[in-house]
Amino acid sequence: MKPVAYPLIAVVGFLSIWHLYVDLAGVSKFVLPGPLAIFQALWLDFGSLAISALATLKVTLYALGLAVFSGVLLALLFSLSRAFEMTVYPFAVVLQVTPVVAIAPLVVIWVGIDNVDLAQIIIAWLVAFFPILANMSAGLKSVDPNLSDLFRLYKATGWQRFWMLLWPTAMPYLLASLKVSGGLALIGGVVAEFVAGSGASSGLAWRIIEAGNRLQVEKMFAGLFLLAFMGSAIFYGFALLERAILRPTATKH
Repeated sequence: MKPVAYPLIAVVGFLSIWHLYVDLAGVSKFVLPGPLAIFQALWLDFGSLAISALATLKVTLYALGLAVFSGVLLALLFSLSRAFEMTVYPFAVVLQVTPVVAIAPLVVIWVGIDNVDLAQIIIAWLVAFFPILANMSAGLKSVDPNLSDLFRLYKATGWQRFWMLLWPTAMPYLLASLKVSGGLALIGGVVAEFVAGSGASSGLAWRIIEAGNRLQVEKMFAGLFLLAFMGSAIFYGFALLERAILRPTATKH
């Protein structure tokens, strides 16, 4: 049996148990709709939900791109100056340990209720930034000292040392952090949209809030299903990228 069959069997089994429980126990659809009702709502409202999903995905990718750029750049600066790292790193830790639900209302106020997309990007960047910074810094510090001495012996330039030694060493750490930060960027954008609670937003979170206000529980679950699907797609997409990039290296060794 192929490995992909195991999760598919688990999903089908879970949905079957869910359907039987709702049907046999007579659970109200306003409490827990069955899978068939959710899929029907997803089918009927797929147009609006898909547009909202694309809006949420756009915010997520923007924030993730900013997190990668800023995290890698700052990690490189840390590797060049220990004093700079000791000065700036505590601030990054503070941002990481502060709950995003506590920061989100302030960001929404600062950028304005009419700029929810910008608030989403900022908040998503805040939660996605630290794993990339931490992993990239760890990767740059994990360079083999013997190889570093060899590059120094052959008088390699700073660019050669970075491109041929530091970057290949840190690459696995960066790719691993992307699998985490991708999901965090999605969570940050959704949290910002929930906090804003404004029709000015067009993402999936607002569609879920809207459906909740109208007691359309099936549509709420349909939106949650799409969010879960997007998060899983981001994670496994980066997992495949990691495998594709690192496999040639592993084969050579």
